[in-house]
Amino acid sequence: MNNKSFFIDDKKEIVLEKSKNNIYKYKEKVGKNFLEEISKRNIENSLEKLQKAKVCILGAGGLGSNIAEMLARSSVGYLHIVDFDLVEISNLNRQSYFLEDVGKIKVEALKNKIKKINPFVKVDIENTKITDNNIGRIIKDENIIVEAVDDAKTKAMIVNEILENHTTKYIISASGMAGLENSNNIKTKKINNNFYISGDGYTDFENYSGIMAPRVMICAGHQANIVLRIILEKED
Repeated sequence: MNNKSFFIDDKKEIVLEKSKNNIYKYKEKVGKNFLEEISKRNIENSLEKLQKAKVCILGAGGLGSNIAEMLARSSVGYLHIVDFDLVEISNLNRQSYFLEDVGKIKVEALKNKIKKINPFVKVDIENTKITDNNIGRIIKDENIIVEAVDDAKTKAMIVNEILENHTTKYIISASGMAGLENSNNIKTKKINNNFYISGDGYTDFENYSGIMAPRVMICAGHQANIVLRIILEKED
């Protein structure tokens, strides 16, 4: 029947059992290592470094939720996700949530989704608003920080905090992904050895007619890719 089985951990194993209609269904059974299987299309010899990496994602909206999902699919071992919001229906046009998540705490919904994608990713969450009083505590244990918040003042505060007080940490920020401008205008610039900005730098939501999935996800992809390049020591 062409069943596919995967080893999850010492106690949990799954099998994708193929039915007569060629539909795979989950069923518990001993099988091959799931982590190796999900990661086998990744860059060669990258899994050990990815599993050891720790990334803090500040914000779980259009950027943060998609970045978290991409890093989980890439088998990054630890994600620390911080946000204070609930999932709203209007979020679904660009954020990585389901209709069933509406009304739920964003970080909890995102953690549950990641668990269903890659159970080998450890996810710690904080349902809290990021301020200048708690940012130092929030980012203290991770070396790679992703800024993915909406508010311009909070963005600036996060970046300034890291550049001034945490000079050995990496910060990957974003600016400009609204509207339907040319997607090729979204780029990643290396500002200094530890500071990157992704986006086009000018399309703020307030000045453009809306914000939609394609450009948001392109920008999120830029940020996620920089994170992976840093982890795998391929940065410029």
